[in-house]
Amino acid sequence: MIRVEHLTKVFDDKIVLEDISCTFEKGKTNLIIGQSGSGKTVLLKSIVGLIQPTKGDVYFGEVNFTKLNFIQKKDIRKKIGMLFQGAALFDSATVEENVMFPLHMFTTMSDEEKIERTNFCLERVNVTSANNLYPSEISGGMKKRVALARAIVLNPEYLFCDEPNSGLDPQTSILIDELIQDITKEFNTTTIVNTHDMNSVMGIGEKVMFIHNGRKAWEGDNKDILYSDNEELNQFVFANQMAQELRKARAGRNT
Repeated sequence: MIRVEHLTKVFDDKIVLEDISCTFEKGKTNLIIGQSGSGKTVLLKSIVGLIQPTKGDVYFGEVNFTKLNFIQKKDIRKKIGMLFQGAALFDSATVEENVMFPLHMFTTMSDEEKIERTNFCLERVNVTSANNLYPSEISGGMKKRVALARAIVLNPEYLFCDEPNSGLDPQTSILIDELIQDITKEFNTTTIVNTHDMNSVMGIGEKVMFIHNGRKAWEGDNKDILYSDNEELNQFVFANQMAQELRKARAGRNT
């Protein structure tokens, strides 16, 4: 479980996040949604420690992460898996080398153990016979799956996914969502997904927090979101649904 208490972030006198408190539950897919510029990316980076909050605290379990020094934070970071928006694979490394990289950094496994763990994670995300390929030789969807394999290779307690469906077609996006949810259940991780994709919200949004202008404006699950009386949330949901339908229509005309 991760708990955020009264988190505020100010950049050059501009309040980007203001007094956000929430709990992200273990074994569930917890989604942060909001328009571009709403503050959701800053919140995600504040939780993982890439940005230092101006005020407030972030707890991993019962540990106050914001109060730890650099060395102490490293122990928590070993328990974190991160799926970046652009996959962030090393272009000069093979698929196998990319997934194995955290094992080199944070474990004392033998080479045989590292290969076994790497192959297990690649198989878990349905990537086979690609170990010796380079990122330039695989599709965008496969890159995301390889990046997800790397994110789980250390069997993390916490999994963070930043816009995991960015740049993917709808069918591949659904596959990525299902993988994230399955892995969350299988390994009982605390998973936080930063997204603006309403298909993801409706598909895997077991707990959803909507941020508007840097503040928490709504919280619930994907069963409640369509019946909310929150005006800003309704505008966000409607605008995203319309945009997705338009993209589908255009894709249909181009096929």
